[in-house]
Amino acid sequence: MSETVIVSQPSRFRGRSEHTLDGKGRLNVPSRFREVLLRDYDDRLLITPPWRTCLRIYPLQEWEKMEATLLSKEKKDPQFQRMIRYLIGGSEECQIDRNGRIILPMHLRNQLDLKKDVVMMGMGPFFEIWNKDTWQAESSITPQDFNEFDSTLHELGLF
Repeated sequence: MSETVIVSQPSRFRGRSEHTLDGKGRLNVPSRFREVLLRDYDDRLLITPPWRTCLRIYPLQEWEKMEATLLSKEKKDPQFQRMIRYLIGGSEECQIDRNGRIILPMHLRNQLDLKKDVVMMGMGPFFEIWNKDTWQAESSITPQDFNEFDSTLHELGLF
């Protein structure tokens, strides 16, 4: 009789929380996100350059897997090379300090107008940081949106 091996998947970042950046650009990482990091990764993170209207934060180990995949694709397409340059060249490593905070580099804060009030949104394998006003405008949902959500979930066989 063969033995079944269960492979544990890393935990995911979920939920939304509002935070305040201090004058030095320090941001508290929610304890539930820190728990995921410390359980499945470590305290090293990678901040992408602005992705549309937010920053994406990955555990360094997850980012390195994505980076390896991107770099293994030897596409000569100039647009692909431009994307690689933007993502890899513009990324910033950071570390959670002993107080559970990260420092967002000033140039990234300036690009997205991250001054004081921010929203952190868990997105599964990564989390996002949004300007609170931008998030509120982006996240408003209408009844029509639910029709589209239902359709998409149905197409995926989830609804």
